[in-house]
Formats: sequence, C-alpha cells, structure tokens
Amino acid sequence: MRPWPLARDRRPVPPPARRPGRTLLALAAAGFAAVALLAGPASSVVRAADPVFGKPTIEGKFGDGLQLTQPVTLDATPAMVEVLITFANAQGPLVVEVPPPTATGPVTLRYQISVAADGHILPNTPVSARWRITPKDGKAVVGPVAKTLYADERFDWQTVSGDLVRVHWYEGNAAFGNHALQIGEKAVRDTSALLGVTEKDPIDFFVYADQQAFYDALGPGTRENVGGQANAEIRTMFALITPSEIDQPWVDVVVPHELTHLVFDTAVRNPYHFPPRWLNEGLAVYLSEGYTASYRSDVEAAARDGSLIPLDGLVGQFPTGQGFFQAYAESVSAIDFFIRTYGQDALVSLIGSYADGRTDDEAFKAAIGVDTAGFNDAWLADLGATAPVRYGPKPAPPGPVPSAWGGTGGLPGATSPPGEQAPTGSVAPGSTPRPGDATTPSSRTTVLGLTLVTVAVIGAAVLLAWSRSRRGRPGAIP
Repeated sequence: MRPWPLARDRRPVPPPARRPGRTLLALAAAGFAAVALLAGPASSVVRAADPVFGKPTIEGKFGDGLQLTQPVTLDATPAMVEVLITFANAQGPLVVEVPPPTATGPVTLRYQISVAADGHILPNTPVSARWRITPKDGKAVVGPVAKTLYADERFDWQTVSGDLVRVHWYEGNAAFGNHALQIGEKAVRDTSALLGVTEKDPIDFFVYADQQAFYDALGPGTRENVGGQANAEIRTMFALITPSEIDQPWVDVVVPHELTHLVFDTAVRNPYHFPPRWLNEGLAVYLSEGYTASYRSDVEAAARDGSLIPLDGLVGQFPTGQGFFQAYAESVSAIDFFIRTYGQDALVSLIGSYADGRTDDEAFKAAIGVDTAGFNDAWLADLGATAPVRYGPKPAPPGPVPSAWGGTGGLPGATSPPGEQAPTGSVAPGSTPRPGDATTPSSRTTVLGLTLVTVAVIGAAVLLAWSRSRRGRPGAIP
C-alpha cells in the first residue's frame, strides 16, 4: 500500500499537455464528415445541361433599326444573357447584357437596336451578332452567328461593277451609271498607283438623286455643304448627283476626292493612330483638283491678315462656316509645299509609314527629318506668315509653397518657382491654420510617430494583462 504524501506536498497535478495538431485534425475530419453527410453522395449532384441554340435572326428596316432574335432551349434559368454585336470590321464586338428569361424550356431571346436611341447606322453596313448565355453552375456558352447587311431599301437600286468599284444608283439610265463607274475606277487606280497599295475588295459607290434622301442616308448632323462622303469602315462612298449633273465638272472633282480617302485609309490602316486630317484632306484635294488659284488666294489672304489656322489645329474635325473652306485651302497648300520642298516620293513614304503605327512626329522625322512643329514652321515661313496667336486655356499662375517644403512660403508675396504649383491644402502666407487644414510633412511625421508609440504601449498592456490572467486559472502551468 502506497502511503499518501503529506498535506504540504499535495499540489494540483497539471493535466497532460494538449496537442493542438491532433485537435485541429480531429476538428477538420469532423467538419469534412458533416459536409459529406449534408451534401450526400457525389453522384447525386447533377449539372444543368448546356443551352440548345436554334437559328438566330437579324431583321430590320432602314431608319428603324434591327431586331435580333435567338431561339434557345434552357434546362435551367441562366445567370446572365448577353448579345455580342459587331458592326463592319470593328476590332471587337459591342457586348450588351439583356435580362435573362425567367422560364425554362423553349424560349426566344430578343434585342432591339434602335436608330433613335442607339445612333444612326449607315447604309451598306454589315452587322453580325451572337448570343452568350452564362448558366448559374457552369461556363458561358456562345451560340451561332447571324449576319445581315443594313441596306437602304427605299429605292430600286441599279448596279454596275468594274474591277475596283461598284456603282449603285436609282435615277438615270445605264449611261449615267457607266459614267460614274469610269470616274470612280480611274480615281482608285491612280491613287493606288501613287501610294503603292493594292485594293483587293471592291468599293461601293451609292449615288443619290434627292438631297433629303441623301441626308437621311448619312444621318443627323450632316453638314449642309456636303456633296459626297466616304466611310472607310464599310468601304463605301455616298454622293448627291442627279442624272442631269453627271457631266458637270464638279462631279469629276467630288468622286475622285472621296475615293482618294478610301485608298488613303488602305495605305495607312493600323490599330493605333490615324494621320492628321489636314494630310488626308489635303492629298484628296491635291489629287482631285490641285492647288488652284482660288485656294492659293484664300491662303495668301489669311497669311496677310494673320488668320491662318496652324496645322496642329487641323488634325481633327474641320471648323464650320468660312473656316471650313479655309481649312481645305490650307491643307492642300501644305501638301503643295511638301511636294515642292521634299518631293513626291517623300510624301508617299510619309503616308505609308503610318501603317507601322508611328506617331505624327515619328512619321515626319523619318520622311523629312523634322517633326510636325518644324514642318508647320517651314510652311508658314514659305507663305511669309508669322505663327498665329494661340487662344484657349492657359496654365494657372503659381501659388505659395510652404516653407517646410523648401520653398519661400510664409513670406508675404512669395510664390513657387516657375513651373511649380502649390499643393492642395497649403496654407497661405501669414494665415492661421484652421482645424482640418492640411499640415506640413514634418508635422505629419510627428503625428504618425506619436500614434505608433501609443498603439505599441496599448498592445503591451493588453499582452501583460492576458499573461497574468492565464497564470491565475486552474490548471495553468506556473
């Protein structure tokens, strides 16, 4: 019989040390078992079948828009439904989310492209669409493609085709269409040879005989002085020419001018950057009619009275009113100066270099050794004109800089060095900071340091209190 120890030797015997690893493993195993019991056998989870697509359609009427439909059979209601719409040769589709159906089985998905709400669509624009359905328990599924050509079906079009151009007209006899075709074929052939490009796909040329119908085709916002327009995205030209006007001299100008734009686009096409508008329009004017006495007179008059628009002011949309015609005159003037100074081969090299995605300055430096600003200055000098005064937004005057930032802040009348700007929230010299005003970097550093020290002290106190509480609990190891 083992004797009992003396009372003074009796102490609580500490329990065996716990092994956290085994406890966590046991809890994890129990959790997995519970999940397995709740979920049931793996074979009982059945994923919904993929949607079954029928034949999609695109239907519409000129001026109204397009109706897109997609018959589909659904095993379950989807999480998301989208329609992917591509106009002409766009880099990617327009993605539009539509409300998903709330029923299963055979349903028809619909989407309306409204001209009034979504914007004008030019005639002869190819449109394609596909539907994408994302189930709630699977990956997105894309349906078949539907295609259509958005056409102006208001007229009974006649068509005659050449090697490079297809002419469509609805008023006039066959001689009218053939004459328009001859003008177009020559313009495309001559411009292609000049720029060293080969046109493979035909260019469509639609001739309208009514001004209102012509403007309806081009869409709202068309300027009243437009007699022709080319759109490179759909390789289509539109012109307003009545049968009685086909032999007028201006027809031999408008048609080559617009078709030159389409060949120019072939020569420079790239996904990064398009050349300045003055270069495009200037070349079209130069090749279709030249630097005429009328254009020359307009430019010289603007040079004398100081109203010339610098070339970097003609890189985008041309101005309206009198400035509209002056913009064309200056553009062809710049092309004429370029060819006289650097040669036609340099111009062709300049235009072709844009196909590599170069910036304007890179293209001009590679072709003639100067950037666009240098070319602009040389063109103005050739005209005997001075650089026009620039108007528009100007940089704000510099403000005060706090002394702690290394400036002269705090001194009455002191300002920041040229080119620098006072930081937001800085305190004006001589003023008293209010609560909420921005502080200087040195004061912010002090506040941050005090905050960190306070957090450290509080953390140490909490840790000490927790340690002492552990010692006082039964079973704690001294």
